[in-house]
Order: sequence, then structure tokens, then C-alpha cells
Amino acid sequence: MTFSHTQIAQYLRCPRSYRYRYLDGWKEKDSRPALLFGRCFEQALGAYFRREDSASALFTEWAKHQYAGLKYSRGDNWEHMFRQGVQLLERLAQDDRIEIHQPGRNTQIKLVRSLPNGNDFVAYLDAIGELDGNRCILEWKTTTTRYPEEPDGLLALDPQLICYSWISGIPEVALVAFVRKRFCEIQYLKTTISETQREEFGRMVETTVSHIEAGEFAPHSGIRFPRNGCVSCPQLGLCLGNQQLVESKLIRRPGASDFDWLNELVD
Repeated sequence: MTFSHTQIAQYLRCPRSYRYRYLDGWKEKDSRPALLFGRCFEQALGAYFRREDSASALFTEWAKHQYAGLKYSRGDNWEHMFRQGVQLLERLAQDDRIEIHQPGRNTQIKLVRSLPNGNDFVAYLDAIGELDGNRCILEWKTTTTRYPEEPDGLLALDPQLICYSWISGIPEVALVAFVRKRFCEIQYLKTTISETQREEFGRMVETTVSHIEAGEFAPHSGIRFPRNGCVSCPQLGLCLGNQQLVESKLIRRPGASDFDWLNELVD
């Protein structure tokens, strides 16, 4: 099997949710404007570093969702988000702090690492380049809220950045946050991942994969308030047996029924 950071993170959050998503085939519908815009903006960033018209690339990708009936949060709409994206691209050019050599090769990089029992771990790095002249892994994020910068060293605890450092062997990583708010801004956050962190992450991956292979999919209920993880889980309808909720949030990939025998495993 092939594993990824997203899969490992979902299993650690709730093994039952992992089974619904990756074995039973229930996938959340792509209906969140922020998620879709983030994907479109990544395409625009690729065009920017290839010295192409990034604003045009953003319009082309984002226009595919213009009449999709998306449910926007208060104050957002298709045009407003597009204008914010253009402003962020202009700000990126003004800052001129990032350089990516051979962008066709050093953006959207697929890395694969072998795991025990013939398994693989795959990761897609947004880019490897230079921030302020220093070579590092670059991770793009679009958000409406600034990332916290205190206390010092907080970014080094980000599990996704640790994952990318582990699979690439590059200790220097940077999170570039494109903040969509009234006055758009870009945060350039840098940190260093230690060898110890990379080793710990590797052991955690192997342990988690062993639990998955053993068919251990016990639910992790998030019913405690006020931070109720179940409420925001797209698979909630499956746990509740609520077909209406399932149909509104999920779709099932073709062929997933071939894995239904896994439901017979003891949790």
C-alpha cells in the first residue's frame, strides 16, 4: 500500500474515519470555496514562477467554479476572492523574496520513500527553492487568518513540515502563508527540523502503518464540548446512520465495495 501524511494524520485523529475514507471509499465532496480557491491559487503560483501570466492562470482555474453554487462565508464571493488572489500575486512580486530555479522540476515535487512490508510513503512538496537566499522546502498556504508566530520555535512542531523534511532530508523549511483579509499580506515563516524530529516521525509512520495493516479502526469520539471534532468530520453521517447527511457531504469512489470485507475485521 501507499501512504501519505494526510492518511497518517486522519488515522491518528480517528481510525474509524480513516477506514471510511481510504478503505470504504467515502470522500468529502469538493464544495468548500476556500479549499477550491487554494488549489486554484497553487496553479497560479506555478505560472508565476514559470514567468507566465499568473493572474490569468488564476482566473482560468477559479472560473471553473464561478457558477458551481458554492456556499461562501460572510463577506466572501467569487469575485472578491479572485481580487484577493490577484493582490497576493502582486504582493509576492513586490516582495521578490523567493526564487525557484527550474520551476518545472522544482515545484509540485513527488517524493517516495520505502516502508517495511513492501509499503511506500508518498509526499508532494509544493516547491524547493530559496527564501531570502537560503535553500529550503517551500509550503504554500492560503488562509483568512494569520499564522501564529509566537512562541519562538512553534513552526518546527508542524507535523506536515516535519513530514516533508523527513522524506526529503532537507532540514530547512518555510511556510509561505497568503493571508486573505481586508488588507492582504504574505507571511514568510522559516524554521529548521532536527534529525531527532525526522527519526521520531519515521518511527511514528511505521507504528501507525502497522496498526492499519492489523485492521485496527476503533472510533475516536469527539463528542466533548466545546471542541467537538465529530461536528466538523465529513464522515459524521456514517457514524450516525444519517443517509441525508451522508449524501450532502460525501461521495463514494467506484470500486470501493471491493474492500467491504474489511468491515468484518475486529476493531
